[in-house]
Amino acid sequence: MSFDTDERAVMAPLHESSISVKNVGKVYHGYETPVDRLKQFVFPRMSRLSGRKARDHFRVFKALQNISFEVARGEVVGIVGRNGSGKSTLLQIICGTLSASSGDVQTHGRISALLELGSGFNPEFTGRDNMYLNAALIGMSRAELEGRIPDILDFADIGDFIDQPVKTYSSGMAVRLAFAVAINVSADILIVDEALAVGDELFQRKCFSRIDQLRSEGATILFVSHSAGTIVDLCDRAVLLDGGELIADGSPKAVVGLYQKLLYAPAAAAAALRQSIKDRSLANVGTVDRAMELVEAGASSDETKGEDEVYDASFVPMDTIVYESHGALISEPEIRTLGGTRVNGLIRGRKYIFRYVVDFSVDLDNVRFGMVIKALNGTHLGGSMSAPTFADGRQFQKGRKVVVEYQFDCMLNPGVFFLNAGVFGNVGGAELVIHRLADAAAFRVLPVSNNISQEWIDFSCRPMVEVHG
Repeated sequence: MSFDTDERAVMAPLHESSISVKNVGKVYHGYETPVDRLKQFVFPRMSRLSGRKARDHFRVFKALQNISFEVARGEVVGIVGRNGSGKSTLLQIICGTLSASSGDVQTHGRISALLELGSGFNPEFTGRDNMYLNAALIGMSRAELEGRIPDILDFADIGDFIDQPVKTYSSGMAVRLAFAVAINVSADILIVDEALAVGDELFQRKCFSRIDQLRSEGATILFVSHSAGTIVDLCDRAVLLDGGELIADGSPKAVVGLYQKLLYAPAAAAAALRQSIKDRSLANVGTVDRAMELVEAGASSDETKGEDEVYDASFVPMDTIVYESHGALISEPEIRTLGGTRVNGLIRGRKYIFRYVVDFSVDLDNVRFGMVIKALNGTHLGGSMSAPTFADGRQFQKGRKVVVEYQFDCMLNPGVFFLNAGVFGNVGGAELVIHRLADAAAFRVLPVSNNISQEWIDFSCRPMVEVHG
């Protein structure tokens, strides 16, 4: 494996390709016990000396398998994939911080990388010392860095903490400094792993603006993100990794569509869908948009025709927050079709019912029921609160069971969403939260063929373009 990352590479003739990855694989050995590691160290040597076939005492884990792709000079390429698909391993191999088990990687030009929070930082050093350390790691001289320190300090905006040990930094301060250094060292190639998710919204916007500037200046950028919108907006091209294999390579929108379809597929269908994506996209390199059409085979211009809702019993919130009860308990939160079938894989444009049961353990009056739909990042997208029930003085009596149903139009774009459920009542003359479940239920909105809608909600905007001249 060769890495042209010294200053001679910067002065070398320009290459059409900034990054070339050919047949790269990475294998790890896993041992059940420390004794097995010792056996692997000793016994194979003894077997070879005696002329016998050696037996392995480890399990083989293939983190990457036969990965090949190229990134042209000035191209912005996004890498998407589920957790554990090999994205970070691949970036580390490209940067040279990890060796491949097989294959070859060639890079042309100086690389600046932000692989993970605080990567390359010594926690005992000050922020200023770490700036010099990071610059030295990519082959930048002290004199070169001196001229860029004001820009780095201005971008990081961490004040006097620059002269304090990094171990005293918050996670946000560490990533601010790491990113500020990464984008101000005159690199030809910028590699960013999902580190920016740590920063606050304003700093993330600042980072993406700077990435846009570097892109306009012709820098090559390799970008990993779980945000579909970021990949589509920022990148010229995207690749999809799954299970250590590259299974799709093409336009960002098409690749993100395949990724979402794989991500949201029921567990029983995921393996077949993955193979379908791999076979159809890689059989037509460069035409992954066509592969998307093939995977969507059978879909018509009517996005709901031939499609059915699904229910995946394993798809439930991992951390439902149950609030303290003050006389009522919410249970059995679920989503149903108008026909009464339980679902959590929804079709955009259809109507559904969010249903939950409330058991009252005290007498309450002026009771109201509520629901909220939230995005994956917790943003409240909308909801409803009922009017006070029995406001004429009658009560919900102790022992009563109530079924609450909210009918809603699913106008959400493909993605994962959560539902809150709440009960409110009059206690001592003041309205209180009687019971609440945050992230009571989760649902997916299934992928849509030829989707032109953006962000979370489909407002049914349709472009009308008039061309003059």
